[in-house]
Amino acid sequence: MTHPDRFLLAGLMGFPVMHSRSPKLHNYWLAQHGLAGTYLPLAIKADGLRAALRALPALGFAGCNLTIPHKVAALDMVDRVDPLARRIGAMNCVVVAPDGSLEGQNHDAFGYIESIREAQPGWRADAGPIVVIGAGGGARAVLVSLVDQGAREIRLVNRTPARAQSLERELGGPIRALAWKDREAALEDAVMLINTTSQGMVGERPLELALDALPVTALVSDIIYIPRETPLLAAARKRGNPTVNGLGMLLHQARPAFRAWFGIMPEVTPELRAMIEATT
Repeated sequence: MTHPDRFLLAGLMGFPVMHSRSPKLHNYWLAQHGLAGTYLPLAIKADGLRAALRALPALGFAGCNLTIPHKVAALDMVDRVDPLARRIGAMNCVVVAPDGSLEGQNHDAFGYIESIREAQPGWRADAGPIVVIGAGGGARAVLVSLVDQGAREIRLVNRTPARAQSLERELGGPIRALAWKDREAALEDAVMLINTTSQGMVGERPLELALDALPVTALVSDIIYIPRETPLLAAARKRGNPTVNGLGMLLHQARPAFRAWFGIMPEVTPELRAMIEATT
């Protein structure tokens, strides 16, 4: 697919933003598909977000991604929000329509499930109890993705119990909020453990969670990708659990955004993964 009449533009709005791997990722796909264009890091502070979003059509942007701290605030700044983004309560993608209006989308749920399936092709959400640690923005996308994939029991644990209880009420279904003190007991008979917190990220303290009660067959997932192996994943790997880090989620959530902007659904190739891994 070609766009001979214009130079294609998209970008990432956040603050800070220069650490992001998204420009390298999208620019790889633009080059791979022979498209003339670029994807830019856009350092936008909170008080400038509305003006920056409204400038996208006039500047010729097809859209943009959103990262911290804009994913929630932008919900009230676009013309339409798709139902999935509304359920998650955050958006990570803006698409500029032909008439210049803005639509908010969220591809984190898609990215998470695709990353798990890539690593574990036989994975099923309904195979047994799933333990999710954390109740922030990352948790919301993961929880919605698990519910939509047919999970039958999700044990949600958060250091602040009120936040987990709020998600249980809001998202419903198989989600059950448990007390932080019960986090290790919750691992018994679980088939999957997911960390959605920032604990274990570079510069953050490790997640306080002993894995003794977790079956060694359980899949352990962390949505963090810097470092590629968090202390949680290292501990799980050493005891024999299969593990998945957050890099696949980053790579796969970008695919439907690229398609929404440029009309091509790109693939995550070994070359692309190696290129991004070399920067983490």
